[in-house]
Amino acid sequence: MAALKGLLVPYLLPERCYDELLVRFNLLHIPCLKILISKGLGLAIVAGSLMVKLPQVFKILGAKSAEGLSFNSILLELLAITGTMAYSIANAFPFSAWGEALFLMLQTVAIGFLVQHFGGHTGRLLQAVTNYRNGQTGQLAAVTVFLLFAGSLARIFTSVQETGDPLMALTYVVSSICNGVIAAQLLYYWNAQPPPDKRKRE
Repeated sequence: MAALKGLLVPYLLPERCYDELLVRFNLLHIPCLKILISKGLGLAIVAGSLMVKLPQVFKILGAKSAEGLSFNSILLELLAITGTMAYSIANAFPFSAWGEALFLMLQTVAIGFLVQHFGGHTGRLLQAVTNYRNGQTGQLAAVTVFLLFAGSLARIFTSVQETGDPLMALTYVVSSICNGVIAAQLLYYWNAQPPPDKRKRE
């Protein structure tokens, strides 16, 4: 039991909630259940972020093209991610509330490098404009887009629960809207092909 306590406290539960849920077996203690769900979701998001953008990286490498990806969008996303990370560190928020920002930052830098390497200069809110103009989503990876959308939605709950900071919550609301627009475009343009003149040039 001591080993279990060492694993759960303080990573998933504060000691009072450990006692409430696992010692007194009061499994319907709502405040502690909310903490457990929030911490669990937060750590799951952090774990998922280790590979959330890898499908995008592999898709670019496989196609040897970054068509449809906007470098300006990547820079803006990188700015938002690092801003969130710096703000969270400065306010001493728990790692489970922002840890994915670290891994997303590293993967976003890699994608930015690949876009530059393959000469793609076309940009997440600007990305939506690029998709609309192209009439297709190019090399956007569906798995990455939908995981980012789901993660940003879950983050709204965890940021409210773990930090209580309205600015953090607003950041994820805006992120969810932007990711939602791109996810909707991905579905809308799912079977779209490049214009005939572009296919001929290729």
